[in-house]
Amino acid sequence: MPLRASALGFLLALFTSLAAVAQETVQDAQQDTVDEASDPHGDHPHAGIAADTSALPLEELQMFADVFNQIRQGYVESVPDSKLFELAVQGMLSGLDPHSVFLKEKAFDSLQETTKGEFSGLGIEIGQDRGYVTIIAPIDGSPAEAAGLEAGDVILKIDGESVRDLPVNKSVELMRGPTGSEVLLTIGRRGVADPFDVSVIRDIIKVPSVRSRELMEGYLWLRASQFQRDTGQEAIAKIESALSEGPLEGIVLDLRNNPGGVLGASVDMAGAFLDGGLVVYTEGRHPQSKDRFEATPGDMIEEVPIVVLINGGSASASEIVAGALQDRRRAVIMGTRSFGKGSVQTILPVTDTRAVKLTTALYYTPNGRSIQAEGIVPDIVVERAEVKSVESNRRTKEADLQGSLSGGDPADSQSESEALTELRNSDNQLYEALTLLRGINLLSPQSAADSESMAEAESSEAQTTESGEA
Repeated sequence: MPLRASALGFLLALFTSLAAVAQETVQDAQQDTVDEASDPHGDHPHAGIAADTSALPLEELQMFADVFNQIRQGYVESVPDSKLFELAVQGMLSGLDPHSVFLKEKAFDSLQETTKGEFSGLGIEIGQDRGYVTIIAPIDGSPAEAAGLEAGDVILKIDGESVRDLPVNKSVELMRGPTGSEVLLTIGRRGVADPFDVSVIRDIIKVPSVRSRELMEGYLWLRASQFQRDTGQEAIAKIESALSEGPLEGIVLDLRNNPGGVLGASVDMAGAFLDGGLVVYTEGRHPQSKDRFEATPGDMIEEVPIVVLINGGSASASEIVAGALQDRRRAVIMGTRSFGKGSVQTILPVTDTRAVKLTTALYYTPNGRSIQAEGIVPDIVVERAEVKSVESNRRTKEADLQGSLSGGDPADSQSESEALTELRNSDNQLYEALTLLRGINLLSPQSAADSESMAEAESSEAQTTESGEA
């Protein structure tokens, strides 16, 4: 009994001192909006969450003290007390949800690296599903993408060691390493009977968070692979550059396999297409976990139609953008249901080199929909598919008939270009998004007015010609 009382007293003193330290250090806490990204320079809506020590459960603490002492005295090998406490904290957090973890120095550093857009690793965003490490999405241009890893793949082993029930941050540590070194992943994939090995060479992952190109004249493809600190501003710069070359007829915002990132960047991006108003809000148990994030006034491309592409690899910050534009009726959401990662993680430093990443709130779209576990359901479902034409070019047409009347010059401009045919065959979702934008513009009042003006001009020209001939 004296030993139990001593252990309990030690734990009470320890927890009290830890609470005091936490209350001091948490003032510098910073928000993490996805599994592996935080915003060290962003405003933190939960800063100053104080530790509550008013009702420590003495009976449960006594049980913890008993188990702690049993391990100290009876475990086959001697384990330092600091290690036991660290394991206890890890277990306590891992039992809450897949995203709450204890970050030691290496993991804490890697968390900061991700938001800078550069680190040495494989280039995959991962989560945990029923104890298995699952790939949410490979990063564009990464060694993981080059090796053929796909969203939804399950990592069974890393260098021959099982990672079942291993915390996400531990798996990240195993996969990151020196540039040029090799890591062997054992992969399970839906539709493939047996697990298979994939060798990936680690490299510096420099992630260009935003890319763009013109799909056809006036139609811009804007791709965000993840949300880093400056992703919103990068997207705005891409749009401004496109506008400087001529008016835009439509934008495809491609958020497929975008695992999320920094909250502020997603608000900036959504704000480029919204004239102020609510983008997202958070709700949690603590009063300071309640916050609202508004777009800055001024839509950069007012009345220009937008299609947002999402899929099962679109998570967190990308779901915030899609949900805001959908609720505000500013864009058509196309693709497949998103991942459903709608929880807020707050980074709470406990020492200079260690921190707790704790789920503190849930995200809600402007209309009050929770993203968590539900995801964003697209307005138009288009699954990724291999497209094969069933229309034969050899079919006989009127023009092929002997003695058929001529209708003038053939309308070659109405046939699909080679580039569009290639797009349809290589990426049917992007092709459908572009087709929808073109259809919207064909039926828009401006297009109708242009058609009427053209018809009037042609009529006037015809009348002038007839008068001249008379």
